[in-house]
Amino acid sequence: MQYTITHELPGRMRLRGSMYAFDLGESVSLEEYLAAVPYVHDVSANPKNGSILILYQRDCRGELLALLTSIRISNLPEPSPCGLETKRTDAEFVRDLSLLLFRRFVIRPLLPLLLRRIHTVFRACGYFRDGGSSLLHGRLDTSVLDASAIGAAIVQADTKTASSIMFLLRLSGLLEDYTKKRTRNALVHSLAINVDRVWIKTGDGEMTIPISQVTQGDQVIVRTGTLIPVDGTICSGDAMVNESSMTGEPLPVHKSIGASVYAGTAVEEGEIAVAVRSLGGETRINKIVDMIDQSEALKADVQNKAEQLADAIVPYSFLAAAGVFLITSNLTRALSVLMVDYSCALKLSTPISVISAMREASGMNIMVKGGKYLEEFALADTIVFDKTGTLTVASPRVAGILPFTGYTEREILRTAACLEEHFPHSVARAIVRKAEEERLKHCEEHAAVEYVVAHGIATQLHGERALIGSAHFIFDDEGVPLGEEEQRVIELESEHGRSLIYLAIGRKLAGIICIEDALRPKAGEVIASLRDLGIANVVMITGDGEATARAAASVLGVDTYYSQVLPEDKAAIISDLRASGKKVIMVGDGVNDTPGLAAANVSVAMKDASDIAQEVADITLLSADLQELILLRHLSRRLLKRIDTNYRFILGFNTGLLVFGQLGVLTPAASALLHNVSTMGISAGSMRPLLRETETSRCC
Repeated sequence: MQYTITHELPGRMRLRGSMYAFDLGESVSLEEYLAAVPYVHDVSANPKNGSILILYQRDCRGELLALLTSIRISNLPEPSPCGLETKRTDAEFVRDLSLLLFRRFVIRPLLPLLLRRIHTVFRACGYFRDGGSSLLHGRLDTSVLDASAIGAAIVQADTKTASSIMFLLRLSGLLEDYTKKRTRNALVHSLAINVDRVWIKTGDGEMTIPISQVTQGDQVIVRTGTLIPVDGTICSGDAMVNESSMTGEPLPVHKSIGASVYAGTAVEEGEIAVAVRSLGGETRINKIVDMIDQSEALKADVQNKAEQLADAIVPYSFLAAAGVFLITSNLTRALSVLMVDYSCALKLSTPISVISAMREASGMNIMVKGGKYLEEFALADTIVFDKTGTLTVASPRVAGILPFTGYTEREILRTAACLEEHFPHSVARAIVRKAEEERLKHCEEHAAVEYVVAHGIATQLHGERALIGSAHFIFDDEGVPLGEEEQRVIELESEHGRSLIYLAIGRKLAGIICIEDALRPKAGEVIASLRDLGIANVVMITGDGEATARAAASVLGVDTYYSQVLPEDKAAIISDLRASGKKVIMVGDGVNDTPGLAAANVSVAMKDASDIAQEVADITLLSADLQELILLRHLSRRLLKRIDTNYRFILGFNTGLLVFGQLGVLTPAASALLHNVSTMGISAGSMRPLLRETETSRCC
């Protein structure tokens, strides 16, 4: 790539290529390519003038220059759809803003007075149409108020004031639309879930392949707790499919042979084979976009109250204007009331604050599905953690294998891996990983597996019923006998704080797999910090035995813990907390956590959570760091504080404008200008980051 260094400071370099050295798509490819380099902190490429601004690690200047010289624009990878859309959004905003300012301050002053007035009346017709539509539908809202203020100014032959009002309204609208689009793009990017490999059905059985190798007509197998990665038609099996990402309905829908299923939905229970109809990133992105459109409807209560208050104030503005006119017979003073309303600022600043907070959260690797969940997170006083995969590391390891009844350790591990490889759970992955480390090949010698949510797996192996799962599943539900010697071994292992997975074959306990589930680094510090931020009650729930749960609770310092908890019990515990007046956050990661996630005021899924947990959760952490909960608490509380501050300023400032307008200190035009400028200022201020960079880096 040919370039010239036009300006340089330590760690900051601006380059200039030739005019139109790269187009819009290539600029995105260049930004994404350079941003992936470890020593590059930030990069911005401008396709209009060929300028590139790079922020980089100071001692890596030589490596950066060598890299830039080696780049061939034509060989860069394709830009991501989300990055390209963001770049287009920025370009459109700059174009629209420049055009608006050019027309206002360059073209308009050059027009004759008569043409300016005609143009103002013509543009006002659009506002009159919107206001008339609201009246016809029985609404007395801000559209009516805007139309009345513009109309009153025109009636007074004050087209300059009418034009100023419309200009400021358009500028405010342009700012709001841009913020929403940028936030939408950021959320789409953070929601993009990459499915690397899938199981497909072949003539010889099942095999796993990269999703990039899947073609139309292939039969993709999807089991309980996993995401459907393609659009297609069910050709065998049936399942309960959670389609909330598409429809917003939280209840799963039964799907059987012949039914269509779509990428981005999740199998909550059952197993299906899907004949591929369409696949690829575009399919998933379309579903993500649908989800974002729905999430914007999930407004915070404070946002709904702001909009309701804004519309409720409008009639009083009209009454105040009428009262002023009756008392003073002065249309100018009456008009000054219509020029100043509380509703415009209330209706703009609150949603912009919420949307900006969601965008800021996505920038911190936190995906929030709706504004109301930020509000719930800020107001919560209780947090409930699932232990395994949430308070513990998402990659537990096999610490030991205890064989019984003539089986060897290798036989136990091989059989367990053969059963567990079908299901996306951290413990299952640990078992499969251990088998790979031991170089054990686990060919499928069993029949179709049945996954019993939160309990275990059942199948037929060499004519005998094979089971793997929790103690409750093996001994209570399936009735596998437990001898005294086996009981002593279990008690001894439980004292070590390990989680135990049981394998039974032919109604006999074949072996135990001991899982070492280390606590996440700084999990105790996170809990202490959450207490400082107003979380009064910390609860831990786990399917582990009493000894394991007690040991973890003691280290973490939780208030209450529950051991050997089933999925339905998790939901019951959370429901009881809510019934007692608590506002509850639930944090989980597994299929077995979904009932609890659905029962909480607001639910959080971890990065390595199962697909169905991420589908049900209101908030997803896109990294494995629990400290993001602290960031989210700070962010959500400051969002509510910002909204409250905006309320106070809007009420105080606009009341002052009304008073000065009635005293004759301010003309209607001046009142309109100050009102709209303040509205724009509040809206712009509402887009500022809620957290300082130092706070973010300190927490992370």
